Amino acid sequence: MTTPEARAPQPPEPQPPEPRPLERRAPEQRPVEPPLLTLHAAVVLVGFTAGGLSHLGGVPGALAVLAGLGAGGGAVPVLRGLIR
Repeated sequence: MTTPEARAPQPPEPQPPEPRPLERRAPEQRPVEPPLLTLHAAVVLVGFTAGGLSHLGGVPGALAVLAGLGAGGGAVPVLRGLIR
């Protein structure tokens, strides 16, 4: 009779594969399209719109220009994040 120490070692039982998290797949290689508006064009559009609407609302011309400049300058960080 053989003792447990004399038996030949057996390979461990195969374990079921662990579920892997969703793998990131490489994006398809497609051409990069330019944005509809550049940052500069969007800032100018916002500034002209704000200044024009201010002027139509009865604000004097110089203050309407200042309103347009302020709106255009304030929109730069937001537009930069949206366009890029």
